[in-house]
Amino acid sequence: MSSFEFTVPGELGDPAVRAAEVAEPGAVTIVVPTFNESANIGELLHRITESVPSRLPCEVLFVDDSTDDTPEVIAEAAQDCPFPVTVIHREEAVGGLGGAVVEGIKAATSDWIVVMDGDCQHPPSLVPELVATGERAGAGLVVASRYIKGGSRAGLAGNYRVAVSRCATWLTKSLFPRRLHGISDPMSGFFAIRRSAVTAEILQPLGYKILLELAVRSRPRQVTEVPFVFQDRYAGESKSTAQEGLRFLRHLVGLRAASPAARMIGFGLIGATGFLPNLLGLYGLTAAGLHYVPAEIIANQLGVAWNFLLIEHLLFRDRRRHRNWWDRAGRFALLANLDLVLRLPLIALFVDRLGMGALPATALALVTTFVLRFVGTEALVYLPRRGHQGAPVRESETARRAA
Repeated sequence: MSSFEFTVPGELGDPAVRAAEVAEPGAVTIVVPTFNESANIGELLHRITESVPSRLPCEVLFVDDSTDDTPEVIAEAAQDCPFPVTVIHREEAVGGLGGAVVEGIKAATSDWIVVMDGDCQHPPSLVPELVATGERAGAGLVVASRYIKGGSRAGLAGNYRVAVSRCATWLTKSLFPRRLHGISDPMSGFFAIRRSAVTAEILQPLGYKILLELAVRSRPRQVTEVPFVFQDRYAGESKSTAQEGLRFLRHLVGLRAASPAARMIGFGLIGATGFLPNLLGLYGLTAAGLHYVPAEIIANQLGVAWNFLLIEHLLFRDRRRHRNWWDRAGRFALLANLDLVLRLPLIALFVDRLGMGALPATALALVTTFVLRFVGTEALVYLPRRGHQGAPVRESETARRAA
């Protein structure tokens, strides 16, 4: 990661800043992840200047993945700011917007960190209230919510985005009822968190819903909320895309599969979907006159390929870095076909001794060997090699992120 940093006059210890400080909240680092937001930077810093430093000392930290002139625009606009402004520019958008926020959390120097978007849809005037509320409540996390009294999602453009937001909120709260208890807006990108309440190293962000990642993997014990009105984007267009939606779903599955029991359930569900290519292949081959034993050997490869692709992208995404793709694929195929060696005698037993048809016998054998397949896959394919930590997974340039 290459980076450049600059600061402007108005350090946190300057007398002019100390005189405006309120007693309750501590200093705050405002972390703003950006991707091609040059048209919004000047207005954002202007709004922060008008509403934050007069109430508490602050610094602003941009973590930038832009391919345009956003870093240069920040440098120019920062000259008029009465607080420090820092830019970390990343050449590779590791983890998308969520990864940028994690970089900001690691670099922050204040007791409180406020995360907000760079498109002016999150009002900077609320930053002091977020911190003050956290101090008064003794909370580690304060969420700016659109869904409690006094809040509004007015800035969501169009019925489609409103519907998507509602569905995403319902889905996440349904999947994580305990972790998200007390958080009415888990999709919010506007929140304050104590630096001492988060361990950045355990976070594995993918895409733009970093609050969900924080709440599930590193949720502070005490959480409170402050209402806010989601505003219209100041300039430019939203970067939310169907691709980002798919990344969000992948992220949900990865979070939900974090526990062994959940991984086993997910493994079973994915394996169940593999019945379809396997049985369709078997049906086609036996209908063509091939004996069920070689037909099952061939058809099994279709199910193996299908299951491997889903497991790679949905269940063990965060563990793929421990081995090369060809190593994982080879081990998975070997296990699946060794499993077939066990299943074939079972299928023959069910067909010859119990008089079952080839299709139900195959289905019953798949269920019988499920636990062995799960344990073998986790232990031999996706657990790290001894002493090997691997490198973080890097996202492609085209899958940067949504604002």
